[in-house]
Amino acid sequence: MWSWVAHRVTGFLIFFFLLVHVADTALVRVSPEAYNVVIGAYKNPVMGLAEAGLVAAIVFHAFNGIRVMLVDFWSNGPRYQRVMLWIVVGLVVVTMAAFLPRHLSNVFGGH
Repeated sequence: MWSWVAHRVTGFLIFFFLLVHVADTALVRVSPEAYNVVIGAYKNPVMGLAEAGLVAAIVFHAFNGIRVMLVDFWSNGPRYQRVMLWIVVGLVVVTMAAFLPRHLSNVFGGH
């Protein structure tokens, strides 16, 4: 059940990000100065951590979506759904372990 909840929550967060992204990108047509102010506000450690959370949400949502499709359309899917959930968790951990060092060094290292 928690994977179902997490899938819905991550889907909502990704949707919310896309709305904000479209809105702030549209600012460049309205006011390039306002766009530069908004983009400048994104260049701080809090937003860097939020970006890491966004990547984690996208990675989990993508891998769990594949698991949901396998459970729904593979005849043995329901039998292996718990094993596949742990595979999803493992893939998320491995993916984030590869992503976070470079991203966090950029966020906190000032590169």
